[in-house]
Amino acid sequence: MTASSQAGDLGVFLKARRAQLTPRDVGLPEDDGRRKVAGLRREEVARLAAISVDYYTRLEQGRVRASAGVLATLADALRLDEDQQTYLYEIAGKTDARPRRRRAAQRVRPAVRRLLDRLEGTPAVVLGKRMDVLAWNDAAAALYTDFARVPAGERNYVRLMFTDPGIRGMHLEWRHDARDAVAALRMEAAKDPDDPELARLVGELSVQDADFRTWWAEHRVNSAGHGTKRYRHPVVGDLTLDCDTWNSPDGSGQRLMVLTAEPGTPSDDALRILLSWTPQDRPATAPGA
Repeated sequence: MTASSQAGDLGVFLKARRAQLTPRDVGLPEDDGRRKVAGLRREEVARLAAISVDYYTRLEQGRVRASAGVLATLADALRLDEDQQTYLYEIAGKTDARPRRRRAAQRVRPAVRRLLDRLEGTPAVVLGKRMDVLAWNDAAAALYTDFARVPAGERNYVRLMFTDPGIRGMHLEWRHDARDAVAALRMEAAKDPDDPELARLVGELSVQDADFRTWWAEHRVNSAGHGTKRYRHPVVGDLTLDCDTWNSPDGSGQRLMVLTAEPGTPSDDALRILLSWTPQDRPATAPGA
């Protein structure tokens, strides 16, 4: 097969696969019915794959050859199964170098979970790779949301900051906090740039939110382990909390995020009142409900 025929076949396959998918299939919001083409737009696929629209257009037109790295992100963006991925690499004339073994599930160490449970009056969350929310205590659920009700695949701190109306709305300095979260995710990307789940997360948020797309393109990084967050909670009103994050010593990349109020302050009183409420007491307008 010549290089030109390979590029042509790849373009035909990409266009056909794009036409088979709907926004809902890839986690994008539905439009208002004014979609002029069947399936996904080129712009949507490009953003999901974290490549430029111009580059993706040239791929479909057979005017450029894709690298193995680009093929990997396209395979994730277009939700290709194993057979389709094999075909994709074959027609592109590339070897699929990605490891086929399943990535090990992230697991919280028992000692960390015990520590989490002992922080009864302090909201605390364990963050894993990609800033996934791996574990939390009752105080964190009272402050943010009942994470158990969030599908496991969507239980990500950055995703919730941008897509959950309750969590987004309670941040009085949302733009500052969300931009810092994007910068922290950039740090995560440096640790495992070939992580397909990270590519999918970035692609979906880039399509869904213009601010995320802009801040991600800035390549700003932030590894700060402490700061102050200001919230307006629907149950107890305004809260000013110190946020401190500790890295796990086991090299897993997991971090424990703890939020505390200065003793004797209105925020300390409000936090204690919030934690005294049972889940049944909390109103339906609580974050993430």
